[in-house]
This record gives sequence, structure tokens and C-alpha cells, in this order.
Amino acid sequence: MDAKSDLNGLLEALSQTRALVIGDVMLDRYWWGKASRLSPEAPVPVVALERVSNRPGGAANVAANIAALGAETKLVGVVGPDEGAASLRACLKDHQILDRMLQGSPERRTTTKTRVLVHSQQIARVDEETDSPLTAAEEREILRQIPELVTEADIVVLSDYAKGCLTNALIAAVIDEARRQGKMAIVDPKSRDLAKYRRASLLTPNLAEALNAAGIEKGGEEMADQAAGQILAATAVDSLLVTLGEHGMRLYRPNEPAVHFPSLARQVYDVTGAGDTVVALLAAALGAKAGLHSAITLANIGAGLAVEKVGTSVIGLDELREAIQNSAS
Repeated sequence: MDAKSDLNGLLEALSQTRALVIGDVMLDRYWWGKASRLSPEAPVPVVALERVSNRPGGAANVAANIAALGAETKLVGVVGPDEGAASLRACLKDHQILDRMLQGSPERRTTTKTRVLVHSQQIARVDEETDSPLTAAEEREILRQIPELVTEADIVVLSDYAKGCLTNALIAAVIDEARRQGKMAIVDPKSRDLAKYRRASLLTPNLAEALNAAGIEKGGEEMADQAAGQILAATAVDSLLVTLGEHGMRLYRPNEPAVHFPSLARQVYDVTGAGDTVVALLAAALGAKAGLHSAITLANIGAGLAVEKVGTSVIGLDELREAIQNSAS
């Protein structure tokens, strides 16, 4: 069976995955408009707003991408008592993701990123957020649910955007419970201290995050191997996948040579949410018992599709099938 047949067969199996996503949920809001003149008040364009669109972001985007593959997806996170939460819940409903495990917090604002786009080019972004850690009571409520939620899942994803949902105690509890039950835990990190994700199954930092975590202040892709060695030693993770943007991805495992996966993007237009797409496809594939290299190959194809779109995007099965068909054998 050739590589294309293997990947197409994997696509058919993705709907059998039961995924649990825990992390920082967001609302990605887009203001689309036109600009033909500068403001007389300041040297900025005057934007005539034409439409507004909302999309799930952060951990919610990971969940949306998994659900788009037909997989059963449960999402755990925290939102505030605001309009952003209502809009996010509506987005999740559109993607057939249950919102009952989104915990409401009167002390928080729902993380909302509003992007202003003129002729599909982003000219500004406005962030509304609370990035303080969960309260002790909020943390306890999520911790209480973890054993049952992990039991009901084939794969667990921790999507950390450093907005406070994933406390150190919660991270450790989820990884330990997944280990205890023989389930894989994938972590998309946003912290310099990668040791907090110790013993995860798979860690997926981008190059900048990997270099930062290793304390390497100067250098680029040529320093990736050195950074990876330090991270593997500090975290004891099973596998480390460093995403390299337009240069693809590189897989590191203890006592094994690195494996490079070249980028498959035809044109890099917008990298927003591409990391979420990678994690989502990895989770769906590994939850369906795919081998790690096959899962990374599929995620690499998905990342190539994601960066060709404007803004946060969801990659569906039909797009993946077409990309696989058009790929080199």
C-alpha cells in the first residue's frame, strides 16, 4: 500500500477518535472592511466596516478542527459572563461541540481577539482578556472531572495559551491521569518553563518557543537540535515536535536521530491558528491509533492548508483528501 493510500485510510479512521481538549479557549473576531482615506485625526486609515465574523480560537480552535474530522470532541475551559462567551458558545454549537464543560467565571473576561482587516490584510488587533490563574475553586472543579473525562477519551490535548486556565497543578494532574490510563497526552505549550509539561507524550513548541525554553537567545533553525536535546532532558517527554514555520517540522525522540518533515505549503498567507491545526490533526490521528510518523505527515499537510487561508481556519476532510491526492507520491 502506498503513502497516499495509507493517508486516505487514516482519514476514514479519524471519526472513531474520542478527543478531550483542555485549555485556554478564545473567541477570534474579525472586522472586515474597506479603507479609501486617512483619518484627519491621526495618520491611520478610516475603515468602513462591512461585516463581522466570529470563529473559535485557542483551545476552541483545536477542538473545532478535531470535530471537523468527524471525531467526538469534548472541550474544557473557562469563560467570563460576557458577550464574548455567548458568541463563542454559538461558534461551538455551529461546530457541533458541546459547551457544557466550559466553566463560567464571574472574575474573568472571555479572551477575545478582534482583528481589523482591510482587503484581507490585518491592520490592527485588539485583545480583551484575563490572564491570571484560575481561582482555587475553579481549579478544583476542573480537577474533579479529569479522571472521568480521560476515561472517556482516546487522546488528550492540553492547549496552553498562557491565559491562566492551565495551572501547574491541572497540567500535572491531566498528564499523570493520562499516563495512568495508558492514554497519550499532547501539549501545545506557551511557556518558557517546559518542565511543567513533564512526562507528556508529545510536546509541540514552535522554534521560537523551543529556543526560548532552552535559554538560547541568538540563533535560528541551526540551533533547533541543541534546544531539543535540552528540552528532552528537562521534560522526559516521549516525543518532541518542533514546528519550523515555512521550513516544516522536526521530530525528536530520546536516543534517536531527528526526523525532518519539509513544509507542504504552496503559499504562506496567514499563520494564525496553524499550530492549532497541527495539534488537532495529530490528536485525531494518534487517537485513531496511527503511527507517529503518519500522524505528523497528516498534520504537516493540514498546516500547509491552514497557512493559505486568512485568519483562524478549520480544515475539513475534503480539503485533506484533495491535498493528499495532489501531493507527490
